[in-house]
Amino acid sequence: MNKKQKALALGLAGGLTVAFMPVSSALAHSTYTTARVEQVIPIKESVRISSPRQECWDEQVVHRDRGHGRGGMVVGGIAGGVVGNRFGGGSGKTAATVAGTILGAAIGDQLTRQPERSWTTTERHCRTVDSWYEEERTVGYRVKYRYHGDSYWTEMDHHPGDRIRVQVNVTPVRY
Repeated sequence: MNKKQKALALGLAGGLTVAFMPVSSALAHSTYTTARVEQVIPIKESVRISSPRQECWDEQVVHRDRGHGRGGMVVGGIAGGVVGNRFGGGSGKTAATVAGTILGAAIGDQLTRQPERSWTTTERHCRTVDSWYEEERTVGYRVKYRYHGDSYWTEMDHHPGDRIRVQVNVTPVRY
């Protein structure tokens, strides 16, 4: 066989193969039916879940007021300065004014001072606390079913019940 004859033979064989392919695939047949479920095993997965919760408590807070104003000190200082200014002469007058101001401020502060008072209030404080727990969840099912006397396994995302839908493919075998 020369090169031309070989090419022709190969081309003819390839063409025949392609020509017969649709016929064999046209003979394949698919149908649906049901099969009896024999066993269902849940597929479990452990999941960690955050559950934030709020923790609150009451706290006693003591408040203090010293009753200490500056008004008595200022008025006392002015009055003491005026009185001190009336005594002495020259540089002695200045010293008497300064001493009167200091003494007047101290006396005015003592006169306007009130006794310290305090009171207690209750304040509510809250914070968010993460609480974790683990939960087992079903994420699918391993299913054993019987079709024409044979047992098969598959996995599904839902419980199948007593019967499962199956697809049956029939393809002729070439001898």
